[in-house]
Amino acid sequence: MAADTDLAEVFEAHRARLTGIAARVLGGRADAEDVVQEAWVRLARQEAGAIDNVAGWLTTVVGRLCVDQLRSRAARPETPYGPGLVVTEDDDRAVRPEDSAVQADAVGLALLVVLGALGPDERLAFVLHDLFAVPFAEIGPVLGKSTDAAKMAASRARRKVRGAAPEVSAAHRREQRAVVDAFLAAARDGRFEDLVEILDPGVVWEVRTAAGTTVHTGVAELLRVARRGDPARFAMRRVLVDGRPGILVRGPNGRPLSVMACTVREGRMTRIVSVLGPGLLAALDLPLP
Repeated sequence: MAADTDLAEVFEAHRARLTGIAARVLGGRADAEDVVQEAWVRLARQEAGAIDNVAGWLTTVVGRLCVDQLRSRAARPETPYGPGLVVTEDDDRAVRPEDSAVQADAVGLALLVVLGALGPDERLAFVLHDLFAVPFAEIGPVLGKSTDAAKMAASRARRKVRGAAPEVSAAHRREQRAVVDAFLAAARDGRFEDLVEILDPGVVWEVRTAAGTTVHTGVAELLRVARRGDPARFAMRRVLVDGRPGILVRGPNGRPLSVMACTVREGRMTRIVSVLGPGLLAALDLPLP
């Protein structure tokens, strides 16, 4: 590397990939960007020409920083993982086949960030190999383990991912979208009797805020909140939340107010997880208005 400007250009060429790795390992873009920035600081300290394989060096640094952060979280169990949701566009026309495959893998991992089902080594090995095609011979040194140990970590992670994120048929996905669309239409028009028909009588509404999580069972609390608001003041749209149809709500100024992850069974919503508050929403990489 001949000069600092060359170094910066090389780093920028890898930034998006590094951020993608870190976001999937850590479960949020804010933490990922911090890790990638730290990798740049460390790269900038290196002597010109000291690194033969910059891409491999950066992957190793970002991977180790991610593992350190995950282990730090585990040592401080009172520190929450955050919302841990992956929110993306839900527009079939805008999704290319190659994007769908990556999104499906990211969704499986996002669920596991919430569940805490993967250990740091498993999570990193899975992301690097299955999502970014990094060879196990390169993953081993990142983990400080042998190639075979890296393979075993990825294999364990893969089994957990498959168990936590079962396949959803195209027909079921269409049913989920239709129910969410009906919910949105009824909420926008203030048709509360239609909301009752869309919601399962025993619907579970989990509300996550910076102050903690509250859980309501039944339709009463949801209807009370719906009646209290003015739907004309809010912009509500369907999105994918962890790969399943959900809802993103923005206020009159365009700022996100909530993300709702919806579970649909037999034509009705049976569970809704709402994430509220600027702090938690800021940790999510949300689609633009």
